[in-house]
Amino acid sequence: MDEQLEKEAIILRGTKTIAVVGCSREEGKPSHDIPAYMQSVGFRIVPVNPSADTILGEKCYKQIKEIPFKVDLVDVFRPAREALTVTKEAYEAGIQRVWLQLGIYSKEAEDFAMSNGMDFVMDRCIMVEYNKLKDIL
Repeated sequence: MDEQLEKEAIILRGTKTIAVVGCSREEGKPSHDIPAYMQSVGFRIVPVNPSADTILGEKCYKQIKEIPFKVDLVDVFRPAREALTVTKEAYEAGIQRVWLQLGIYSKEAEDFAMSNGMDFVMDRCIMVEYNKLKDIL
C-alpha cells in the first residue's frame, strides 16, 4: 500500500462522525451524494450548511463550532479559497482531521494543518478512497 493510502486508512479507521462543510440538499450533486453514501456505509454525517435546517435526516449546523458533540473528521465541499478558514475552524473546535474533496487544493490549509499536528488530505474523494480501503478498515 502506498504512503497516501496508508495515511487515508489511518484517518478512516479513526473516524465515526464526519462534519461535511458545504453539504447540499440537492440530490445529484457530489456534495449531497457522497455524504449520503458515507452515511449508508455507517458513518454519522453532520451537515454544515447555513442555508438548511436538515440534510440526510440530520440537523444542519451553520458553523463547525456550533456542533455540540465530538466530530472525528471535517470533509470539505467548499472552494479552495475557503479551505484555510475551514481548517482553522476545525482546529479551534478540537477536530484533528480535515479532508478536502477532489479538486480542492490549498497549500495554505495544508501548511496550517501540518504545523498544528493535524491529519490532512486534499484533492481526494472520500467515497472513492473509502471504497479502495473498505476491505482493510
